[in-house]
Amino acid sequence: WISVSVSESQTVEVQPGEDVTLLCSNISKHPTQTEWFRLLNRTKPSCISSMYESGSEALFCDGYQEGKFEMSANVSTVFLKIKRVDLSDSGLYFCGFYRNTHTVIASATYLNVQGNGESDEVDFKAEKEPDGMKNLLSVILGGLAVFLTIIVIVLVVKIRKLQTAVNEEPQPERNKV
Repeated sequence: WISVSVSESQTVEVQPGEDVTLLCSNISKHPTQTEWFRLLNRTKPSCISSMYESGSEALFCDGYQEGKFEMSANVSTVFLKIKRVDLSDSGLYFCGFYRNTHTVIASATYLNVQGNGESDEVDFKAEKEPDGMKNLLSVILGGLAVFLTIIVIVLVVKIRKLQTAVNEEPQPERNKV
């Protein structure tokens, strides 16, 4: 599971068909393996591309085409260019550097490809979860309202019975003088 706080990530918004270049600060002082990843289904990191040092050739991971993605770097920044984005390119992208036997995540960017009013499977999936949460909250709140209404009715009935019992109880006459 990967968790990125809002302060550690940024959002980039683009229109479908545009090219976008994501940036990552190069945190390594020496040549090292550098990779771009994308988070799939909110839980599974997927390698997009990797390179050993700036100026070297980028290698692309399974499922990612060189024509769609371009990885490059200079001394201070690592770039991932995505050409002709579409809605399916929306998601969390992050870069990592291999340091001291493990990968260090340097930064994360959420790419938001703006819709053009047409429905898309990616948008549907993204909105389905919050709606599910709203439905669950609605059911819980509805059940709570019904439960509290029943409690109020039971209490009203008990109070009336007590008042009726008190009213029907024979009242002893006050001391006669």
